[in-house]
Amino acid sequence: MTTSIIGFPRIGEKRELKFKTEKYFRKEISEQELKDFAKELRLKHWRLIKDAGIDTIPSNDFSFFDTTLDTAFLFNIIPEANKNLKLSQLDRYFALARGYQGEKGDIKALPMKKWFNTNYHYLVPQFSKTTDIKLTDTKIFDEFDEAKKIGIKTRPVIVGPFTLLSLSEFHDTNREDFVDDLISAYQEVFEKLAAEGAEWIQLDEPELVKDVVGNDKQLFKQIYKKLLKSKFGLKILIQTYFGDVRDVYNDLIELPVEGIGLDFIEGRKTKELVQSGFPDDKILFAGIVNGKNIWRNHYQHSLELIQSLSVKNIVLSTSCSLLHVPFTIENEEFSDEIKNHFAFAKEKLSELVEIQAILSGQDTVAEAQNIALFEKDRVIPNIKVAERIKNLNVDSFTRKPSLEKRAQIQKEEFNLPLLPTTTIGSFPQTREVKKTRSKFRHHEISQDEYDKFIAGHIDEWLKWQEDIGLDILVHGEFERNDMVEYFGQNLSGYLFSKNGWVQSYGTRGVKPPIIWGDVARTRPITVKWSKYAQSKTKKIVKGMLTGPVTILNWSFPREDISIKESTLQIALAIQEEVLDLEANGIKIIQIDEAALREKLPLRKTDWYSEYLDWAIPAFRLVHSQVKPETQIHTHMCYSEFTDIIPAIESMDADVISFEASRSNLEILDELQKQHFKLQVGPGVYDIHSPRIPSVDEITNTIHAILSKVPKEKVWINPDCGLKTRGITEAKASVENLTTAAKDVRKEL
Repeated sequence: MTTSIIGFPRIGEKRELKFKTEKYFRKEISEQELKDFAKELRLKHWRLIKDAGIDTIPSNDFSFFDTTLDTAFLFNIIPEANKNLKLSQLDRYFALARGYQGEKGDIKALPMKKWFNTNYHYLVPQFSKTTDIKLTDTKIFDEFDEAKKIGIKTRPVIVGPFTLLSLSEFHDTNREDFVDDLISAYQEVFEKLAAEGAEWIQLDEPELVKDVVGNDKQLFKQIYKKLLKSKFGLKILIQTYFGDVRDVYNDLIELPVEGIGLDFIEGRKTKELVQSGFPDDKILFAGIVNGKNIWRNHYQHSLELIQSLSVKNIVLSTSCSLLHVPFTIENEEFSDEIKNHFAFAKEKLSELVEIQAILSGQDTVAEAQNIALFEKDRVIPNIKVAERIKNLNVDSFTRKPSLEKRAQIQKEEFNLPLLPTTTIGSFPQTREVKKTRSKFRHHEISQDEYDKFIAGHIDEWLKWQEDIGLDILVHGEFERNDMVEYFGQNLSGYLFSKNGWVQSYGTRGVKPPIIWGDVARTRPITVKWSKYAQSKTKKIVKGMLTGPVTILNWSFPREDISIKESTLQIALAIQEEVLDLEANGIKIIQIDEAALREKLPLRKTDWYSEYLDWAIPAFRLVHSQVKPETQIHTHMCYSEFTDIIPAIESMDADVISFEASRSNLEILDELQKQHFKLQVGPGVYDIHSPRIPSVDEITNTIHAILSKVPKEKVWINPDCGLKTRGITEAKASVENLTTAAKDVRKEL
């Protein structure tokens, strides 16, 4: 029995790749310097994994931005506008990821969506009639060769063809048109890798854990029947994760492949499927160590699982790539008593090796230590919180009066113009802002000095918003480090890592807090600065909160109680904050649920029974007690919402804003079709790209929105908060937004 992993974090132990890449974006280092650094980082990671005792190691799981984008770039699945850019190959790659605006052209970034049920984002490949699939990059071969030169024969990883086609968008064509050309390209990869001396290739097919029926199932079978005719001597691992493969299990085990990777953590039926029969001539890559959460593996559970399978050939592996957890617990300042409960990416390597040793009878010490760890109660329950949850009833989740009556009351209360303009909440977090927060956190400046700094920034940005004519203002969130961590710091039951960074997309990282125990609000969280901002202007300033589902989904959750119970605890805490804001004169309160869809089961049949039936009520619990005059907004970003419109409407907010620009306003067709009742603010430009949209561009977008949504229900706003943007581009973009909205308003 051997060990392997699906993938490893690529940003570095202390986010080295992020900082080096951003230096390149700022033209502070050359392209060659960036490439040389990335190579050294890869070598470092391969050596680390080997030294930990892992038997087979992946390559090509590294990326400067996103592996799905890498795969599209490898196969020339690139828009014509990008091909015509007179830039280096690396800069054309970054142009696809970030957009490009300069003397050599002006193109938008590719659409960006959530990667299955994670907070990672992938770039959506775009197929059209002009797409000419062929090998145009050497990354997968170069990285295999790099590892080979230091004595490590890796298993190259690539997004599988079924998943690639399933996640892509097709314009004036369909996915079936590209099957043969794509298969030829994959087979060319097989041939070249075999010539380089590779023994295995890993085809990541997470799409197989979704509902794979009808045409989808036929497409899967068609692809692999053709693809596997020519393997050029390579051994093929079809790797799945994030669930079970119940719809295609029998088809999968009959394929002429050497390895099948299955998830035993999120795959509820995986054990049952394998016990029904697994071929002796195939290797089961068993995902038994959780690649998405940070708690220590319960060895007894893993041992019992493996021993129950009766499979001849097993490789112990992670449930998914370790991309989704922080690098190592070694850089944290928790007490040993707390640290003992956690395993980040590096520690999960050790867990696999220890489980392997225990199964072979070579390590009784690790087994005994693990048993002792799980025998003790970790937390003391909060009786008061438990009692509040027990006392919840139907009225606790119901806001009165109805949406229609509230809309009329609020219309008279606010007297807003058509197409009211606003932003999503945050303004640029400059180095000065971050440095000042750090000084305050390390007691280098006083509370008064810090408050004066924050107040000054709020004053400055309020004035700018008034000057350009925004209708609903925000205070900018300069006091907040992160939209989840900031709230968690004011809630009991939370722990915070120092270096627990996880890649979200590109150079963007998040540092999810850890839910350690029962959650309750310890003090007001946002009231101070919301109240201050409202006192400085006659215009309405939105209160800005993060919703309970997003706080839960963007944290590392407990495993000793249900996610539902944890979310309700958080919802009661945020409800207290909502009522405090209302009592202090805040008339519009935005409760962001950016991650609502993130934990949505990948199978539609499970959506309501396992998630939406409690996630939506948890949101309603937060605002159910406010007055009719108080307008509740919510915001969602970078997910696909078209298939959960009824659930979103049942959240019973008054206004919803959402990402729309990178998805070409597709959601509006579904809103129109389903007679959506809420007021909506589809994002009119993409804030995750540094390019500045022109007034004409935004005007055209507004007209497109108005062709599908009644003008009385439309708000004008960016896709998301402006925290990650520079001041110049943020201001220019919002000023163009405001001008465009005013121009269209005059037309109306």
